[in-house]
Amino acid sequence: MHALRHELLPPSGVDFAIALKLTPSTIPKPLPKHDPSSFLNIVTARSNILRVYEVRHQPLVTPNHVDSERQRRVPIRKGTEPVEGEVEMDHGGEDWVNLGSVKADGQQDAATAPRLYFVKEHAVYGTITGMERVRTISSNEDQLDRLLVSFKDAKIALLEWSESTHDLVTVSIHTYERAPQLAALDSALFQPTLRADPLSRCAALSLPKDSIAILPFYQTQAELDLVEQDLNLARDLPYSPSFILDFIADVDPDLRNVVDFVFLPGYNNPTIAVLSQAEKTWVGRLKEYRDTAKLYIFTLDLLNHTYPVITTVEGLPYDCTSLLPCAASLGGVVILTSNALIHVDQAARRVALPVNGWAARVSDIPVLPLEKDSDLTLEGSHLVFVDEKNFFAIRKDGMIHSVEIVSDGRTVSKLTISPPLAQTTIPSFACQLSNGLLFVGSTVGPSVLLKTYRVDEELPWGTVESASPAAVADTHTAMDIDDEDAPNGTVSGGPTSRTRSVIHVTLCDSLPAYGPISDLAFSLSKVGERHIPELVAATGSGHLGGFTLFQRDLPVRVKRKLHVLGGARGIWSFPVRQSHRVNGTSYEKVAHSFASERDTVIISTDANPSPGVSRVATRAAKTELAIPTRVPGTTVGAGPFFQRTAILHIMTNAIRVLEPDGTERQVIKDMDGNMPRAKIKACSICDPFVFILREDETIGLFIGETERGKVRRKDMSPMGEKASRYLAGCFFTDFNGIFELATTDIAPNNDRNATTTLQAVVTAGSQSQWLVLVRPQGVMEIWSLPKLSLVFSCNGISGLDAILTDSYEGPASSLPQDPPRKPQDLDIDQILLTCLGESAPALHLFVFNRFGSLVVYEMLPTPVLPDMTSPPNGRTSFLKVKFSKVATRHFELSRQEETEKTVLAEQKRISRVFVPFVTSPNPSQTLFGVFFTGDRPSWIIGTDKGGVNIFPSGHGVVHAFTACSLWDSKSEFLVYSDEGPSLLEWLPDITLDARLPKRTVPRSRAYSNVVFEPNSLLILGSRQYDEDNNIIWEPDGVGISLPCCDCSTLELISPDGWVTMDGFAPNEYVNALGMRAKEFLAVGTSIDRGEDLAVKGATYVFEVVEVVPDPSSGHQRWYRLKLRVRDDAKGPVTALCGINGYLVSSMGQKVFIRAFDLDERLVGVAFLDVGVYVTSLRSLKNLLLIGDAVKSVWLVAFQEDPYKLVILGKDMRRACITNADFFFTNNELAITTHDEEGVLRLLSYDPTDPDTKGGQHLICSAEFHVHKESRCSLVVARRTKEEPEIPQSRLINGFTDGSLSALTPVDETALKRLHLLQGQLSRSIQHVAGLNPRAYRIVRNDAVSKPLSRGVLDGQLLQAFEQLGISRQNEVTRQIGTERTTTLHDWISLAVPW
Repeated sequence: MHALRHELLPPSGVDFAIALKLTPSTIPKPLPKHDPSSFLNIVTARSNILRVYEVRHQPLVTPNHVDSERQRRVPIRKGTEPVEGEVEMDHGGEDWVNLGSVKADGQQDAATAPRLYFVKEHAVYGTITGMERVRTISSNEDQLDRLLVSFKDAKIALLEWSESTHDLVTVSIHTYERAPQLAALDSALFQPTLRADPLSRCAALSLPKDSIAILPFYQTQAELDLVEQDLNLARDLPYSPSFILDFIADVDPDLRNVVDFVFLPGYNNPTIAVLSQAEKTWVGRLKEYRDTAKLYIFTLDLLNHTYPVITTVEGLPYDCTSLLPCAASLGGVVILTSNALIHVDQAARRVALPVNGWAARVSDIPVLPLEKDSDLTLEGSHLVFVDEKNFFAIRKDGMIHSVEIVSDGRTVSKLTISPPLAQTTIPSFACQLSNGLLFVGSTVGPSVLLKTYRVDEELPWGTVESASPAAVADTHTAMDIDDEDAPNGTVSGGPTSRTRSVIHVTLCDSLPAYGPISDLAFSLSKVGERHIPELVAATGSGHLGGFTLFQRDLPVRVKRKLHVLGGARGIWSFPVRQSHRVNGTSYEKVAHSFASERDTVIISTDANPSPGVSRVATRAAKTELAIPTRVPGTTVGAGPFFQRTAILHIMTNAIRVLEPDGTERQVIKDMDGNMPRAKIKACSICDPFVFILREDETIGLFIGETERGKVRRKDMSPMGEKASRYLAGCFFTDFNGIFELATTDIAPNNDRNATTTLQAVVTAGSQSQWLVLVRPQGVMEIWSLPKLSLVFSCNGISGLDAILTDSYEGPASSLPQDPPRKPQDLDIDQILLTCLGESAPALHLFVFNRFGSLVVYEMLPTPVLPDMTSPPNGRTSFLKVKFSKVATRHFELSRQEETEKTVLAEQKRISRVFVPFVTSPNPSQTLFGVFFTGDRPSWIIGTDKGGVNIFPSGHGVVHAFTACSLWDSKSEFLVYSDEGPSLLEWLPDITLDARLPKRTVPRSRAYSNVVFEPNSLLILGSRQYDEDNNIIWEPDGVGISLPCCDCSTLELISPDGWVTMDGFAPNEYVNALGMRAKEFLAVGTSIDRGEDLAVKGATYVFEVVEVVPDPSSGHQRWYRLKLRVRDDAKGPVTALCGINGYLVSSMGQKVFIRAFDLDERLVGVAFLDVGVYVTSLRSLKNLLLIGDAVKSVWLVAFQEDPYKLVILGKDMRRACITNADFFFTNNELAITTHDEEGVLRLLSYDPTDPDTKGGQHLICSAEFHVHKESRCSLVVARRTKEEPEIPQSRLINGFTDGSLSALTPVDETALKRLHLLQGQLSRSIQHVAGLNPRAYRIVRNDAVSKPLSRGVLDGQLLQAFEQLGISRQNEVTRQIGTERTTTLHDWISLAVPW
């Protein structure tokens, strides 16, 4: 049996982060078009995912309701204050009042706040263990930093940003996996740590056996002269040969058992501080060995390879965990221990600050006096400097404490710690950025960007200075700070007042994340009248715990049906204003400056009855529609015109200008003299221009004359022959001046804006307008308006290349029309250039070809231009842009004969078009997106933190779509789908920054298990008591805390509103949760009473019963948990499941089958002695799968007459199974297992194979390294077109890093093709960081001669094939003897969520 494993969701959270100037946008340039908002990059890593973000200064926009409230409360509206002299003249009685002139002064710049914006994401073939910023000799030229990344298998990759590909490229990779230090058997348990010198002179990677690998970098020409290296060669090889430094042999024989190491700033040579523990100890040996940690500080002489020790500090506490280097002006390091903070300087002076009473009990180091009521724990804490003498200690519960280093010069006298400032995310990493910014990463929840700044605050009279806190947390976020509310930073007091500089910290932004997945269950979410499946995941930890709800399609709910509207061939909704005509010119009625514009007109069209009908609808009452105008014929497009004072209505044979009430103003028949032209099949409207595309692939251009209020044809002679053919086209209006035009014939005094006609200037102001066209030979052209000069030409769009750049060609010539050209699969069918994004929408190009490939490109500026003194091909204008591919999706389309022109075929025709929209799901968010109609309807959404994602809409087919605000809501859409015309809106609180739409249900506590019952959801929480609810031990000193032991509670939660209906507290820890016969809930628990007493357990059986609801609750139905039985056990009940109406439970080393006798007690009917500790139980019919922590997996059969458990087969290898499940397809059965090392195995039971000894041994048919641990799985049905009696299974696994994967069965024919493709891709494409995909997935197995990697396909690698250009896809598939279309069909049919 074979399978494809692909990730549905990447890992969530941040393990490592680094701040650097990676992309050119962060470097200020002396260009008028440079956007200074981007000033820094942050690169984050989690497992094998590398993400690049930009930090930008985003102007703060006050919400409309807040701004309106401010305007209402002040007597003078902001921005309309009287200018100098007006107030005095008004007071003098001249009755001269201000009429709203804009105040022109230097204080109009809005306040800004740093925000994170997604740039790039890569899934690498290695587990990332560290990142550092380095500068090479090339950084002196481009001023950009380089990124150094380390991996778990002892590799270092040097990456840099390539402007030509707009992506990370690999400079070099350094591998140490063959070093002698990694030959030990326990090397797999080692986690390499990466550190870099502050001046980028070298980097160090920790290795097993107390050694590090040193990688030196060239920095100056003098270093190159010493080694006789060429400068040009140093740009390609910016490093000298690396070497391995053995601490024991080369530094000090006692430097062993390294805990942490860091580079120290302020030294002429690279200097390292190493924290080690020569003699290991623990709490039970503290009487013999307690202060066993040592600190070594030594320098590196990279030329002579000598390492003199500067300082050695002994007698440090045994529980030292990490080092934090201090600034060069202060010197030394801060050591973090579980109970104290210690500063050590170069002279070995130690200053220790205890945070609880345990510090004096576990260490003899002299400490400062313990503050009263100080009882903190520093396990899991992270330290980060705010300035030279202040740092934050962020504890594992997210509490932030400010610590001040009090010193006289470089001599530290004491450390002071403040009370908690605020609670932030649970930290996994913390680093200091520039400009007072801090980034706190988390693996279990959101990562946050904090801003710190100093404010001089006045001390109250009589207050002791040391009694006031040195740091405070602002209760507002940076979003609430504007230019009027921001603190000045200085506060002046009276002559006798005193001031103190206080650090303020505020939240600026966050990266959303949900953390590890503890358990999974499918529930039914009611949306309107329908129930849709929803994947419920128990995620997070601590106060960040809760539920995350995933859906396959973007969930929408129907607000109302609009059958009277129709619209099977198109719906358009837009605002039209009433106009006033003065001297023949139309002037729009100016709306109130604070009034938001709403749609006023809806135009819909149907093809039936022939020749079609078009309607103009307006809002009549609160919710009703009035249709004052009906016109025979089919509408191709419609939109507002003449500054939204008229309607431009395009039909298949005419262009009509309508008044706002629907009456006709002008009609232009699309005729060639007296001969009718081919029907109009597509159009684009951009006031004052109109573009039409006919069925014979000819085009027409029209322009509106604002003075006359009429439309006329526009001369297209600059574009070439009159009979030129085109496949698609659209307009674009550049509102923000993104398109930068370089010309060779523009005088210095002329404006470079391409819009120069009076009509265009009235409409667009300073906005330029452009026309995008695609010719049949696969050439995309961009023409400036209104002069129609070619400014961009690209011939790579039909091949869907990764980067589209200007080819500098002239207008493409027309293809011969004799014989007529037939449509090709690679012909571009639709094209659109519009904005996509959230708070900072960017230009994107959307392309769809007839084969079914949808590609999204991002428009980027480029400085590369041809020689302007001799422009190529006679062109005089060039757009300084390029397009980079950011998203690709391939669809299986239902084809229709192009030559069929019957009325029935016209009615069955499916329209696939891009429809841009702007929506506001909530008042503080505005999204620019695109909807793709047709038989594969999709939402294309761009967000600040997630980039571009494509989500299915969930409809079978969507014929027409438009955003609609006719009913005073900016979040509604009009959709004509297979269910008819309806008004839709998104579900509230939907997050669209991942590959699957999700909703987050915060509960402020973590859940370990989740089970769905048809009427309720069962969740588990925690409590801290002993088994009798009595406190056993009282603290016996100041600052001594109580020990804690996790317990659990049961919660019965309704998915409707996520209300807790009932609960049960067993005062035990819940290990397992399951359902039996869809009637009862079974719970397995354990009671951990410490290391001196044996563990006990119990099994509970509950029934969910309906009770009379409380009238005040507002719920029509209410449920309770009814305890039916509690059965004590002598060991922990670690796993549960049901089999044929019986309950299967584990107790220690035994598995029991129990019957529920008289619904009152559990009666054992069978048992089996198994391994050491049962971790997983799964049943299928009468088969039972038992996973063990030591002895892998057992396959057992249960028979009822007589009751008996029969062992069918065992896996003979030793493995700690964290999850096991059945996997079946087409009468084949396999067993899937995940172990704690992250290895996925496919096992089979085959008694006919002689190697299995009659089936007693399970055969391992495939091994696949996932490199992460899975503790939960779900089996769902996968139904194919053949529809067998028994559907195939698809296995969905949740992982501890937050990722979600699917395992899908693959037939033998597709496996052969995809396996060959996988091998070809691993060899023929460039992989990020130069890593090997095949080696990443191979599992070491000494029992076989070659790896068992053929049975499981790598979806991460195969997904790269979908992103390739067409020519590259053809090249790859040709080498393996198959077709590109066949391979894509295989991939599309397999790579679906569920």
